[in-house]
Amino acid sequence: MTLTRPLRLGTRGSPLALVQANMVANALRVAHGWGEGAIVIVPVKTTGDRVQDRPLAEIGGKALWTKELDRALLDGAIDFAVHSMKDVETIRPAAIRIAAMLPRADARDRLIGAASIAALPHGARIGTSSPRRAAQLRHLRPDLSIVPFRGNVDTRLRKLAQREADATLLAAAGLERLGRPDIGVAIPLDVMLPAPAQGAVGIEARADDAITLALLAAIDHTETHRCIATERTLLAALGGDCHSPVAALATPDGGLRAELLSEDGAFHVIGHRTPASPAEAGELADWLLAQAPPAIARLFAGR
Repeated sequence: MTLTRPLRLGTRGSPLALVQANMVANALRVAHGWGEGAIVIVPVKTTGDRVQDRPLAEIGGKALWTKELDRALLDGAIDFAVHSMKDVETIRPAAIRIAAMLPRADARDRLIGAASIAALPHGARIGTSSPRRAAQLRHLRPDLSIVPFRGNVDTRLRKLAQREADATLLAAAGLERLGRPDIGVAIPLDVMLPAPAQGAVGIEARADDAITLALLAAIDHTETHRCIATERTLLAALGGDCHSPVAALATPDGGLRAELLSEDGAFHVIGHRTPASPAEAGELADWLLAQAPPAIARLFAGR
């Protein structure tokens, strides 16, 4: 298809977000045989980028990463937007559609500061503002102390170097995309399940923009899209929010594993379905909540 003008790709302005935006732009250029000028990357400053001194869950949740991009998309200032899918709210505006996803990268977390969770010194301070990571660490090691850590990869690594914490956790996918695959050690999935949709890059467009949706479909990785849809269906069925510690991973072979935890990590419930689809994800959510003690169930009161 011949473009009448460059397509405008909206993205957050962090180093990782810009890398991911360029991944999307390059994939589209290759798929359609376009030249360099076919896509213009438009950085959009989000509230989540501006506010760095408080945990995300305290200041509005995942919408802080998406609302400005949503507004730019719906206002016609951009034609499509790229997101880290783990940062996208489960319920999206009807006027916006998840059009495509790139192949998922490593979904695991990486531990920076020690050879393993077991090797962390007694009482070690772990920097994270993720309720999931905090609860999982407290479940595995109740002696650990959790200290708030916000910011992009470089900011968190700098805080760690300045001894604001003894260790931290970062997504393996982000480190790989930034050219830092050797930082830290990957935590096995049987030790810590990742956040739902971790490692996936998604592209959204206006639901009524048939031309852009068709162009984006050319780079959609069906297997990743199916897995992420399953994990997001589980989240929607659970009815939690950014304060609800939940981990989940759907795999290409059709399996789905999920874990719910209390905030202090004292309680957890874990389950799986094989094969799993969005329909089975809702069933697994029902089962998990039926097994959950009150300390967990109350965190999903929005169901």
